[in-house]
Amino acid sequence: MSSSTNRDLQPPEAQAPTLFDRIFRDEEGNIVIGQPPNLLILVAVAATVLQTVLSAGTFQTAADLVAFGAWFAWAWQELFEGVNYFRRALGLVALVGLLALRLGLA
Repeated sequence: MSSSTNRDLQPPEAQAPTLFDRIFRDEEGNIVIGQPPNLLILVAVAATVLQTVLSAGTFQTAADLVAFGAWFAWAWQELFEGVNYFRRALGLVALVGLLALRLGLA
């Protein structure tokens, strides 16, 4: 019996994952594009909103630092711990965009 025949007899779970599966599915086989917000996202959004409504000064600068730190930490976490390649790419794009905005390149 040839090895190709043996491969055909294997259950579907034993086959190599497709590119779509690698990009969009998590370890349990669920398609994951968005997730409920975690603490970093909540802090980042709240600090960003606070930073935009405050007038220039110490509190505005503090809110800006907290917002940047939270967005950076979220992007870093997604880049290295994302559940699939899509989430990791999202973290990379966010990190590059965040640094470009901070450095005035955008």
